[in-house]
Amino acid sequence: MKIEIFVTGIISTNCYAVVNEDSKETVLIDPAAYPKKLKNYLQDNGLQVRGILLTHGHFDHIMGIDAILEDFKVPVYVHEEEKELIADPILNESRTYTKGYAYDKAEFVRDGQTLNLIGYEFKVIHTPGHTSGGASYYVESEHVVFSGDTLFHGSVGRTDFKTSSMSDLIRSIREKLFLLPDETIVYPGHMEATTIGTEKNINPYV
Repeated sequence: MKIEIFVTGIISTNCYAVVNEDSKETVLIDPAAYPKKLKNYLQDNGLQVRGILLTHGHFDHIMGIDAILEDFKVPVYVHEEEKELIADPILNESRTYTKGYAYDKAEFVRDGQTLNLIGYEFKVIHTPGHTSGGASYYVESEHVVFSGDTLFHGSVGRTDFKTSSMSDLIRSIREKLFLLPDETIVYPGHMEATTIGTEKNINPYV
């Protein structure tokens, strides 16, 4: 597995291109936008996008969807509890920061579900707190988890939004993410990568 990071959108969101180098297939995670740099990377390397995974439905993680779907007709996955948020420009905060954006054609996933994509198993871990339907995607074989805005290096996601809960967020980290092996690499929605072991030792919020 190769993971390329593209910082996209107006709030510097990490969009991940998760690549199977043998099959030239990729999954995109949290596309805040579809910049030329990402488009060229896919084209130059002959990559075929097979799906879009969303850790949650806030505008800064979803606004590149429509542009990507013009090039690749693929499913978009998000946790079932984000159904209302992702389709509502007020709830997903896009009306606050932009003219508004909504997406209502997502395929909904559940806690514990496994998505078999590009030769890897992406396990859905429901991690509410930043939003009620926040989800992390764990690829056990590669020792990586994509945590969205739940867990950052030395920090955690904001909990001042309409479907947020600080108690839920801390519980998600302590009772779900911190059960993963210490060597698991955490790829967050913003800022640099970290590991589960590091966050157990240094994160002041948990």
